[in-house]
Amino acid sequence: MTPMMRRNAAWLPSVFNDLFDTEFMPKANQTAPAINVKETDKAYIVELAAPGMKKEDFNVHINDEGNLIIKMEQKEEKKDEDKNARYLRREFSYSKFEQTLILPDDVEKDQIKARVEHGVLTVELPKHEEQKVKVSRQIEIG
Repeated sequence: MTPMMRRNAAWLPSVFNDLFDTEFMPKANQTAPAINVKETDKAYIVELAAPGMKKEDFNVHINDEGNLIIKMEQKEEKKDEDKNARYLRREFSYSKFEQTLILPDDVEKDQIKARVEHGVLTVELPKHEEQKVKVSRQIEIG
């Protein structure tokens, strides 16, 4: 009896990945960007990974219910204009993401700041400064 070669079930996808995942045909990203939320004594900090995005690709605002809305949208069209040729392949790239975050009650909504740096959108949500109420007082004895 001749031993049968064990067939690797994953061989076919890896062949196609090598063929199609090139600089001319990048792999489409179908996942949502990663979001980190940190809390400090003075603020909440939201970080959203968005490599290749510019600040013009983002829209950050607070809606009527007081929730933070983060939207990003990027359109890209690669064209090679040649009057003597016809298109055999033309690539378009489009990515869109929207996330709604319910803000805690202690956020100073009119002091929120956002910036994009090194492919990361950072939104700083400052907290209300707690005013310490003095509890000590003289109690009158009746």
